[in-house]
Amino acid sequence: MRREIIRGRVSVIRVPYLEDHARHSNAEGLQLPTKDLDSAAVPLILDKVSLTLPSAAGPVEILRGLDVTVDRGERVALVGPSGCGKSSMIAVAAGLERPTGGRVLLFGQDLAGLDEDGRARLRRGRVSLVFQSFHLLPNMTAEENVAAPLEIARVSAASEIAKIWLDRVGLGARGRHYPHQLSGGEQQRVALARALASRPALLFADEPTGNLDAANAAKVADMMFELIAETGAALVLVTHDEHLAARADRTIRLRDGRVAVPA
Repeated sequence: MRREIIRGRVSVIRVPYLEDHARHSNAEGLQLPTKDLDSAAVPLILDKVSLTLPSAAGPVEILRGLDVTVDRGERVALVGPSGCGKSSMIAVAAGLERPTGGRVLLFGQDLAGLDEDGRARLRRGRVSLVFQSFHLLPNMTAEENVAAPLEIARVSAASEIAKIWLDRVGLGARGRHYPHQLSGGEQQRVALARALASRPALLFADEPTGNLDAANAAKVADMMFELIAETGAALVLVTHDEHLAARADRTIRLRDGRVAVPA
């Protein structure tokens, strides 16, 4: 992972997270291996989390004492001006970036006690991410992109599950197409299918409709909320779209790395 300060915020650049990303799916009766997960554990707690990073002009405070809790099945929107710390909060919450201060508890586990491999093991199958950029592997078909994390987890039914989830996002007939043969909206739907095929307990979505036109953005948003409700996953959604944020159960507004309006 590489990090850098861009316009006063951290930009996290990471290889696609396929290795983190498989647990179980009971779609159409297909079963994947499960991992122990405390069903009562709160998916996410940020306790006085801060993040300061160096820059050419000196240390930059990105996050400043954030207190945020996301309960099981809860849909939370993060809104605020560019550079306020929304994407940085997701990076810290998902264990992709270590905070400077405070605690991050993911499913009851304090991330401070885990190394990078330990954080990846904790995320695997429990946490998925969808980004503004689709992060599809260009040399794989849509079906292969969805199946890849499941195959890494040695799921024998990976291909069948991928087909089911592509059908769920309306791309059942496009499974053999490569990313460059798909529209932006179709690529994001593939990314959404990949994220949800393992039925994670927590989905981070960072501007998932930001690169799409209005019609495709509405279609992706509808599918995301419908499938999130079906799977029971918690959702942390970063967006500039107030109408999209209004669909969440709760909205958190960030300004200058702080919660401006507590939910």
